Amino acid sequence: MDRRNIVLTGFMGTGKTSVGRALAQRLDRVFVDMDTWLEEREGMSIAQLFASKGEAYFRARESALCRELAAGESLVIATGGGAMVDAQNRLAFQNAQLICLDARVDEIARRLEQDTARPLLQGDSRAQIENLLAARRAAYAQIALHISTDGQSPEQIAQAIVTRLAPREIRVATPTDAYTIHLGRDLLDHVGTILQPFGLAQTCALVTNPTVRARYGERVVNALERNGFEPIVIEIPDGEAYKNLDTARALYDQFIAAKLERRSLVIALGGGVVGDTAGFAAATFLRGVPFAQIPTTLLAMVDSSIGGKVAVDHPAGKNLIGAFKFPLAVIADMYALDTLPPEEYRAGMAEVIKHGVIGDAELFGELGKQENRETSSELLERALRVKIEIVERDPFEENIRAHLNLGHTFGQAIERLANYQMRHGYAVAMGVSVAARLAANVSLCDATTRDEIISLYEKFELSTHLPREFPPEQILDAMGTDKKIHKGRLRLILPREIGRVEMVSDVAGAEIARALQESY
Repeated sequence: MDRRNIVLTGFMGTGKTSVGRALAQRLDRVFVDMDTWLEEREGMSIAQLFASKGEAYFRARESALCRELAAGESLVIATGGGAMVDAQNRLAFQNAQLICLDARVDEIARRLEQDTARPLLQGDSRAQIENLLAARRAAYAQIALHISTDGQSPEQIAQAIVTRLAPREIRVATPTDAYTIHLGRDLLDHVGTILQPFGLAQTCALVTNPTVRARYGERVVNALERNGFEPIVIEIPDGEAYKNLDTARALYDQFIAAKLERRSLVIALGGGVVGDTAGFAAATFLRGVPFAQIPTTLLAMVDSSIGGKVAVDHPAGKNLIGAFKFPLAVIADMYALDTLPPEEYRAGMAEVIKHGVIGDAELFGELGKQENRETSSELLERALRVKIEIVERDPFEENIRAHLNLGHTFGQAIERLANYQMRHGYAVAMGVSVAARLAANVSLCDATTRDEIISLYEKFELSTHLPREFPPEQILDAMGTDKKIHKGRLRLILPREIGRVEMVSDVAGAEIARALQESY
């Protein structure tokens, strides 16, 4: 059972107290309203506290209460509207499930219309609301999970929160069986429980890199050991430059030293490099041993961990040496996304946007309306289902699965020229943008579709322009070893409209060069 506190924050009037009470009742938890606790301890109302001792005193007492409550568990906590503006207070609740409630200005003003006890809303209340919201917007944006409360009852909002926090199990069919994607929060502590029913050997290999091991390694090891596994932790270097046969051979050596057998599990804990490399080693060691994915980046969760493709790079091109290896399970703990660096988040969003272009116009539209860094389980599931629907129809990339390569022909050429020092998602954003320009130039899509694709990438601060140090002729040359060449002809995936792409193999070289030139 997940005993982490659930902390509701957000601007005044967004419903923190009423929603908190409804949520605590639904989950059979103790409810704490921070403002009420402070009033009881100080023996006066918040307005009186502000008037007699000042805002600085109030904020200091508020911060102390945050630290006190953070030591508890299984609480539903409603904070004051300004509590989480302080980064130290957010840090105090770093192990809690922190949720920001949102509402439109008109709705907030309506709810607070009869409330005259708000010390920060004296005078022109609407103007004060707008000014305070503007001042706090950046702080609220640091909170990963947001819930809109407009036009909903506290009970409806509480149910929405329960749905958001509940883990999801998504089945993916394979040619011989199926596997489950476990998507939710606090799943790292249940890895052993999820994997134990497969009847595996006790000894297993947990492949990760130093950065990920420091963050999550101990939790996963403990979870495995609680269920009878004896994990051997194996580190590989961090970065695409190490996704190669040398690293795979080092894994083989350590698998042999650990005496792994045919029923010994290899677990990949990390991003796409760890997943691809460990998966390739698992697919080829002893002609194949069981494999599981624990992706820790957004990019890996929505893309590389799904579909069974594993590979390492070759100097001549990306992912040229690989296999199909379907995992026993994919365990995607969204807790890992809360502390994801901004550049890694943007890299993952490049693939989420790509999935919208390929097969979900509604997802694409929702991304266009997104105003903060929110990676809800619903959004991730929508992005996943685009890929799942395709890989189930074409598990071995014989036809329609190639649609997932939108932007990859150009993007992987850029990665190769950059000696794999560029994040894959960044290259994908550039590649999809080139594909959109090319599609518009050859009248496969209209200019509006091209501009919508490019604008959405730019909204998420992803470059849609190619590095000037790589001229078109170099990119064209690097595309010459692309896996998508068929009978000597380069097959390109190009957008026709948002939510629909096509494979074309008759685009003139001059048009490709023109689209590249327009992308600088």
